Amino acid sequence: MKTNLSSRISLTRIPARYYRPANDYEQSVVTRFEKIPTLVCESTDEGSRLIAGEIAAQIREKQTNHQAFVLALPGGRTPQSVFREWIRLHREEQLSFRNVIVFNLYEFYPLSSEAYSNLAYLKDYFLDHVDVLPENIYSPDGFMPKEHLLDFCLHYEQEIKRVGGIDAVLLGIGHAGNISFNGPGSGANTATRLILLDNDSRKEAARIFGSVENVPAGVITMGMSTLLNARQIRLMAWGESKAGIIREAVEGNASDSLPASCLQSARNVRAVIDLTAAGQLTRIDRPWLVTSCEWDNKLIRRAIVRLCRLTGKPILKLTNKDYSENGLGELLALYGSAYNVNIKIFNDIQHTITGWPGGKPHAEDSNRPERALPYPKKVIIFSPHPDDDVISMGGTFHRLCRQGHEVYVAYQTSGNIAVGDEEVLRYCEYLCDVCRRYSPGEQTLRQKAEEIIRYLRHEKKEGEREKDDVLFMKGTIRREEARAAARYSGITNESRIRFLDLPFYETGTVKKKDLGEEDVKIVRNFLQEIRPDQVFVAGDLADPHGTHKVCLDAALAAIDELKDEAWMKQCRIWMYRGAWAEWEMDHIEMAVPISPEELRSKRNAILRHQSQAESAPFLGNDERLFWQRAEDRNRATADLYRQLGLAAYEAIEAFVQYIPLP
Repeated sequence: MKTNLSSRISLTRIPARYYRPANDYEQSVVTRFEKIPTLVCESTDEGSRLIAGEIAAQIREKQTNHQAFVLALPGGRTPQSVFREWIRLHREEQLSFRNVIVFNLYEFYPLSSEAYSNLAYLKDYFLDHVDVLPENIYSPDGFMPKEHLLDFCLHYEQEIKRVGGIDAVLLGIGHAGNISFNGPGSGANTATRLILLDNDSRKEAARIFGSVENVPAGVITMGMSTLLNARQIRLMAWGESKAGIIREAVEGNASDSLPASCLQSARNVRAVIDLTAAGQLTRIDRPWLVTSCEWDNKLIRRAIVRLCRLTGKPILKLTNKDYSENGLGELLALYGSAYNVNIKIFNDIQHTITGWPGGKPHAEDSNRPERALPYPKKVIIFSPHPDDDVISMGGTFHRLCRQGHEVYVAYQTSGNIAVGDEEVLRYCEYLCDVCRRYSPGEQTLRQKAEEIIRYLRHEKKEGEREKDDVLFMKGTIRREEARAAARYSGITNESRIRFLDLPFYETGTVKKKDLGEEDVKIVRNFLQEIRPDQVFVAGDLADPHGTHKVCLDAALAAIDELKDEAWMKQCRIWMYRGAWAEWEMDHIEMAVPISPEELRSKRNAILRHQSQAESAPFLGNDERLFWQRAEDRNRATADLYRQLGLAAYEAIEAFVQYIPLP
């Protein structure tokens, strides 16, 4: 079973010489805009193995010399793959951590429950799985009295000096450029201290604490000076969501407003990132500015779209001068004139547009994204959470139903942990009222509802796993909302609304299980039952909470196991994106125009998910709700098509085709 196929999705063929130059000269050429030495790996796994192996070798060398190795570790999702590799090395290659001294980079303060501490996280994901000695683990105390804070911070710095300083520190990078919890304004001379969390940091931490309201006011963090003094700094970034901030930190000007950029002055630093996190570095994103290019349709399209935005011109008005003055003279040499390139790319983008996402029956389809036959098609829409279908492709969903296709929607997870306790209280109180009115003599149901109300109001403790009865209620709320939205979107046969409830999700906590064989089996069996002609999956490579990635991996693993079936060979697989981001223009292969009326219907379908209406957790300081972000994104895509000189639509939903790996 292949469980990580999403990491192998390459939307653009990136020549290896852009990210793995053949020699030092080529390295200096393609990286000339980079101010932090940066190693770009093909995947998260490759980068994690490199970091883990490099530090493991140093740990073993210290063991040979009977010396301690001092390691500073962060929490969050970024280091998890490195932790997994260290655990593997410990179990399979006898890597011992008995000489390793671990310092926790930060701890939330004040804590109300040990379960939410960063130290508990490090133990859960790493420390409890290897032989680090308990006395070698140092961490801030999230429960200490306030009057002890200053003394503790001074003592923490002294402890680092006492053990000889930090040999290696692992760092992730936040969306505001923060490293550890050193946010904008953190100077290079700062030491361990208490800082108050800003709004962006609180939103990022809400994934751990369940809601922004539960996030502590502050965090005790190592300062910039402490980190910069480490003998070795490894800055890690995985995934597309980090591409923009990595570009700013690596290629931008050093500034206190972006703390990660201060690493440019360190001699002992290296950034290790995967190809998707490197996506906005000049050598990957605009290689024509640093080297000769290997031009293909996608790279040409990207270059022309950039040129249109730079000049403010539509495609067909670009001139030879525009190309020459903006580093694109190679294209003129290849195609003879701007006119020839303009026509090629204009037609290429024009052919992505279709009002028939399931294919137009009885039409010539050689220049259409989706084939005309068979008609009607069996269509499956996989939705990671019970609302991603309408948020991400609600207009296309409605149109597929209206155009006569046999549409199934499969909700991969229950989404139960995203329902607030207040929603459950409201439904349980409603249930009690119904029981009193229509079944006063039957006590079981009413007593159960009253038990849940009592638990949520008086007995529930922070950090504990949700009770099964509460999870059932939360899952039921989301299930019924999903049914209502799917019916509104055009599904009239209730048997076509499926709830897969993949086991990896059903933990009752924010932490989920790894993708397992049972998850893939459930998806595979569903595919075999329906034998679809067309499948839509969530392709959010910038997914901020991880569930979309696991659900995508489950779908792709099942497709991989079925790819030799005759019906699967004929099936088209389309990836959509959620509320977080849209496909870039150079990747879009199917663009479905949405009319003002259809956009309003999409909003109404999203609003059927009432439990999610006021609790949309977005990256950074974006306060928009799901329907607002979806509409703005769809309108922005349509506006980009208009700026390029194509037809002006109210909104557009975009898709990229997935081709199963051989």
